[in-house]
Amino acid sequence: MVELLLLAFALCMDAFAVSLGIGTKDKSAAFKSALYFGVFQGIMPLIGFVIGKGSAEYIADFDHWIAFVLLGFLGLKMIYESFKKDENEKLYLTHKTLFLLAIATSVDALAAGFTLIFLDTNLCISIGVIAFITFVFSFLGVKIGAKSGKWLGSTAEILGGIILIAIGIKILIEHMS
Repeated sequence: MVELLLLAFALCMDAFAVSLGIGTKDKSAAFKSALYFGVFQGIMPLIGFVIGKGSAEYIADFDHWIAFVLLGFLGLKMIYESFKKDENEKLYLTHKTLFLLAIATSVDALAAGFTLIFLDTNLCISIGVIAFITFVFSFLGVKIGAKSGKWLGSTAEILGGIILIAIGIKILIEHMS
């Protein structure tokens, strides 16, 4: 269960960081943003899990390496993206914009859904926890962003990236021994 909570926390960091940015531009969008991000963060791991489960018998001998590489790559990507700054970025918060942001921030969750196969938890509970934590953090992100600006967003992404890498290392170590 600890791994699930850490995974959910790490996965929600992209949505949290984007929510902080949304808060700097539209502090009234907390619920709407949280709903979009939470729903997509719940759906994408399910898709990843189904894809991974369907191919499990073919990759059983090296699946831990796949999980390690995926989580490591996602973690490094999150850390890298935390250093990119776009001060001139304009945000028009329509449903289409939120839809696209929700997809963009949940691509990591799609790949991480594959790793849910290795966690000893119920799939429905896992998806619910990921969606709920993302909803809460996204809601809080908009509220905090309205007060603090963008400086906190990159720190959240770095922390999320480190957590994903650590989970990948843990899966690799457990399956190698």
